[in-house]
Amino acid sequence: MNKRELEPGIHTELDGELTYSGYLDLGRLLNAQHPLSQPPHHDEMLFIIQHQTAELWFKLILHELGAATAYFQRDDFAPCSKIFARVKQVQQQLFNQWAVLETLTPSEYAEFRGVLGHASGFQSFQYRKLEFLLGNKEEGHVKVFRHEPAMTAELERILRNPGLYDEFLRSLARRGFAVPEERVERDWSQPYEAHPAVVDVLRTVYEDPSQYWEIYDVCEKLVDIEQNFQIWRFRHLKNVERIIGFKPGTGGSSGVDFLRRAVDIRLFPELIMVRTYIDN
Repeated sequence: MNKRELEPGIHTELDGELTYSGYLDLGRLLNAQHPLSQPPHHDEMLFIIQHQTAELWFKLILHELGAATAYFQRDDFAPCSKIFARVKQVQQQLFNQWAVLETLTPSEYAEFRGVLGHASGFQSFQYRKLEFLLGNKEEGHVKVFRHEPAMTAELERILRNPGLYDEFLRSLARRGFAVPEERVERDWSQPYEAHPAVVDVLRTVYEDPSQYWEIYDVCEKLVDIEQNFQIWRFRHLKNVERIIGFKPGTGGSSGVDFLRRAVDIRLFPELIMVRTYIDN
């Protein structure tokens, strides 16, 4: 028989009980989509859910990388391997979901783009937190959030404290590696710049991974995270190019050209540079 009957043990009396919907707060989550187009445009729902989903994934990545940063501060690398493996899988979800938005045609988007006003993904608070945590810091970007004092304060805090890679290098220094002082203590509000002495430190690790396996494993997973981040940026660029061509962004940027300049930004530069100097 092509059916599945309800098993007698399945709970059906749920008054006063914690339910699936209640635990996930689906009443609010599934009613947080408010299309503005009039009459309602069918494809605006796709556009909203695409970005809301990305924000949920950003929240999880921030949760995980915050934990990894704390482990680095305690010189405990072992848990970071699993954390970074999870972040890598979340990143896969993020850049795979661009394929969903690519089903939106240029003409369909043009029909409701006007309702966005100046709203733009560049104004994503969580994305900016993520960029800052990964080391791509630019104080001017905080200005976008001046209308939200709590957001501004949080971004200022992250801006002026060591990021993920900074804490990684500081931990290596505490372990006795010759990380230069200007990378152990510096102006954390500035973007990270590569240092040849850090390349030398990493070369020691990469030329004997069995001796430094825990560090080597973390290094490779950081490379995974950076590579996936670059792929996500590139996919974003191509998605925008495909849908709006070379129009300016709704937030006032030049659009595709602005996104293209982000693709080549290095987050953990010495982890790539070291490969040039590894001997057989």
